[in-house]
Amino acid sequence: MKFMIRLHSPEEAEEFVKIAAGFDYDIDLKTGAAYLDAKSLLGVISCALNKKAEVICPKNANDFKSSVSKFAVA
Repeated sequence: MKFMIRLHSPEEAEEFVKIAAGFDYDIDLKTGAAYLDAKSLLGVISCALNKKAEVICPKNANDFKSSVSKFAVA
């Protein structure tokens, strides 16, 4: 499953990472050519803050997607 998000502040990044860390499967973010672990606060803040990022997670990750829906963008 893939969808787009945007994190506008370090606090939003921290909230997103905490949510992602609560799931047992791999969740990645893609910004440009860079892929990063969505459970890494340092990575998310340094590479995905104030940018559109593509979330890449398992096809059955609807529970995760709904948990982070407030960060979703078109």
